[in-house]
Amino acid sequence: MKVALVTGSTSGIGLGIAQALAAEGTAIILNGFGDTEPARQALASTGARVGYHGADLSKPDDITALMAYATSEFGGVDILVNNAGIQHVASVENFPIEKWDEVIALNLTAAFHTTRLVLPRMRANNWGRIVNIASAHGLVASAGKAAYVAAKHGLLGLTKVTALETARTGITCNAICPGWVLTPLVQRQVEARAAKEDISIEAAREALVLEKQPSGEFVTTEQLGATAVFLCSAAAAQVRGAAWTMDGGWTAQ
Repeated sequence: MKVALVTGSTSGIGLGIAQALAAEGTAIILNGFGDTEPARQALASTGARVGYHGADLSKPDDITALMAYATSEFGGVDILVNNAGIQHVASVENFPIEKWDEVIALNLTAAFHTTRLVLPRMRANNWGRIVNIASAHGLVASAGKAAYVAAKHGLLGLTKVTALETARTGITCNAICPGWVLTPLVQRQVEARAAKEDISIEAAREALVLEKQPSGEFVTTEQLGATAVFLCSAAAAQVRGAAWTMDGGWTAQ
């Protein structure tokens, strides 16, 4: 049985990917903040073995502890999904320094630490899958999102370097670049927009997604989960260093 560590997996995209991998018979190590019970219940129907570690991924020592837990309880990590992330919006000149540091630490530096720690075992087994959840903002920019855009561009760079360094092995490293996904976080943005503009939730949702995505439709967590499963499969053995866009045409413009 393969073991997958999915960071930021107690809700949203991470939970969707964890569910998809669990449905394939993969053991799952959840990580994230907040109540873990809904995530555990969501995975219960798959019958997969599930663990949890509440490491704060902005702290390297916590990441080391997370990997020690994965080794002691599950024997190690075969599939690493770097999904955890945060956002802060402000202009460059007004961007709080502490917020810059937080966004870079969680969205980029954490992926470096988890990757460097899983690679020795993957090399020993000559098999591993690393899937980094980047963003359309790993390829293009939006005003007000300096730290997030910088981190996601950096994550694509880390993906490519890792792919090159493991190119002659059974390890692959790729990134998925979603556009708008209707996660609880985005739903709150929709609700705030509806209140601010005095429009319906449905109208606010449509306006939000159409600003970026020509399809006019949100990417779903189920679609992202299915893509992660594919990237972990034998069929994707020669997909290496890819930035796999799932953005409704956002970056095609």
